[in-house]
Amino acid sequence: MQTRLFAMPPRVVEAFFYPDFRMEAVKLIKTSLIGYPRIGKQRQLKFAVEGYLAGKISSSQLEEKAKALRQEHWQLQSQSGIDFIPSGDFSFYDQVLDTAFMLGAIPAAYRKLQLSPLDTYFAMARGYQGPQGDQKSLPMKKWFNTNYHYLVPSLTEEMDFKLDSPQIVSQLKEAKALGLNTKPSLIGPYTFLKLAKYKGKLADYIRAIVPLYAQLAAQLGKLGAAWLQLDEPMLVKDLTPEDRADFQVIYREFLAAKDRPQILLQTYFGDLRDIYQELLDLEFDGVGIDFVEGEKSLELLTKYGFPDDKYLFAGVICGKNIWRSDYQKKLALLGEIAKQVDQERVVLSSSCSLLHVPYALAAESWDETQKGQLAFAEEKLTELGELAQLWQCADYRQEPAFIRNQSQLSKPATEAQAQLEETDFTRKPDFARRLEIQKAALKLPLLPTTTIGSFPQSAQVRKLRRAYKNGAISSERYEEEIRALIRKVIELQEQLGLDVLVHGEFERNDMVEYFAEHLVGFLESQNGWVQSYGTRCVKPPIIFQDVEWEKPITVEYISYAQSLTDKPVKGMLTGPVTILNWSFAREDLPPGQIAQQIALAIQKEVMALEASGIKIIQIDEAALREKLPLRKADW
Repeated sequence: MQTRLFAMPPRVVEAFFYPDFRMEAVKLIKTSLIGYPRIGKQRQLKFAVEGYLAGKISSSQLEEKAKALRQEHWQLQSQSGIDFIPSGDFSFYDQVLDTAFMLGAIPAAYRKLQLSPLDTYFAMARGYQGPQGDQKSLPMKKWFNTNYHYLVPSLTEEMDFKLDSPQIVSQLKEAKALGLNTKPSLIGPYTFLKLAKYKGKLADYIRAIVPLYAQLAAQLGKLGAAWLQLDEPMLVKDLTPEDRADFQVIYREFLAAKDRPQILLQTYFGDLRDIYQELLDLEFDGVGIDFVEGEKSLELLTKYGFPDDKYLFAGVICGKNIWRSDYQKKLALLGEIAKQVDQERVVLSSSCSLLHVPYALAAESWDETQKGQLAFAEEKLTELGELAQLWQCADYRQEPAFIRNQSQLSKPATEAQAQLEETDFTRKPDFARRLEIQKAALKLPLLPTTTIGSFPQSAQVRKLRRAYKNGAISSERYEEEIRALIRKVIELQEQLGLDVLVHGEFERNDMVEYFAEHLVGFLESQNGWVQSYGTRCVKPPIIFQDVEWEKPITVEYISYAQSLTDKPVKGMLTGPVTILNWSFAREDLPPGQIAQQIALAIQKEVMALEASGIKIIQIDEAALREKLPLRKADW
């Protein structure tokens, strides 16, 4: 083990000043990162990829911009003291697609296009239309319980699987040229196959790709990689006996390979309750366990222990939310972990990739009180270092002055919640009676027609919104233009003969962000971009305090649309569960209580629409199922 002088970072000294502080030699607690955001602080990668696809920059220029981003991120992690810096986590579009491409899992339809490797990659990601033919993209799905999306590999028995230009190798060499010995990381074979669509028997694909993983590991080992991180988040889902057998077959073969680096099996998004004991019997050199979302991780560790010949990469810094860590709770957790694992064999880690949080607080204009509660990706690097330094020195671990407590942001319940009674959860009159009243009031045909609601956010609409936001046009001009768009869309729907009309939602930048901007309790970031998929980035609102309704949000434009027609125009609202799931939620309240606060706010907007004469109100819950537990047993 290395030793170094114990020196608090400036922010720790400032936050936890202690008059008897003395420098002393301590053993080094190492830190690790699973992955880092790749899109760039100012979304440089997004604009570079879109520039390449539009023919505005060359492939070499795209590679140069990507290389600059990678180096910036590695150097930042190095300067922050991260010991296990990942490489291979960078992607032009998606890490699952990268893995498929690396293994030669390219469907014949894309090979027939006879494009360059880079253009074939983007054809799989985005589809292709050109002289060689037309081809749709691979399908896309949500990445576990996050708002990121991955591309679903499509495997067939006819595929000629082979290791093909793995970027993970070139990125390891690139980091070495900077003097950094990174930890190559990629999607593990079990998770890759379980996420893929395939024809035939899984066993055939296991036989085809596991030797390729072994070949890659040997190649990385010869290049000097000390560790290889294989991400296997599928292990935190419900596993059948067949699943566990497949995992055993894959890794008994892979771990027997020669000349490989040390292998870190990295899991995240939950616990390993279905395979914990079997997994530890395999010859992994390190196992990454999520102690943030892993509900039973500590229980499993306490019950079954941890082998003395392995390193525990303990995921203790939350990689999915943006609140500062409560060091008192983290140190208590680490104290429990240390009862089962020698402290020297524990590596502190993020709970998952930091891909799911924005880059840095420095780009935000919030006051210091607000910033003091939050941690984006850069701040989480600092937290890992601070926590490691606090934990490795027992004298400071017990000192209350060194503990950061998250401020209490809420009252026990908002006034509206406190006044709720059981009768408030039952609508009156009953459904049958309401249906009669509605039929009489609306006089709709037997099979009325409508649309879901939003019309395309065209270049014209985006340009208009940008001009208003930048102060290039007045609020009066902006409102006039929005009303003109509403008039056109009402006229269009009437010409088409629709029965229930919509106003088009031209004033809304995003179905959640728009409401967050108009409700009390949210923080809106200026540069809090998070990758949703490919070049698509979103700015999730932050639920910072109690959520409350202040004044009407949608009434003006929907009432204007209704004034243009005799047909009913729907009021369009985003539902509370979707607002919660597509925001960074508070951690000091249970999700149900936050959802209820939002629901009461949306209810007031419903009543405001009703009071203005709107007779049909639609509540959009696009994300109703998204935060269900990954294990169906927990639903």
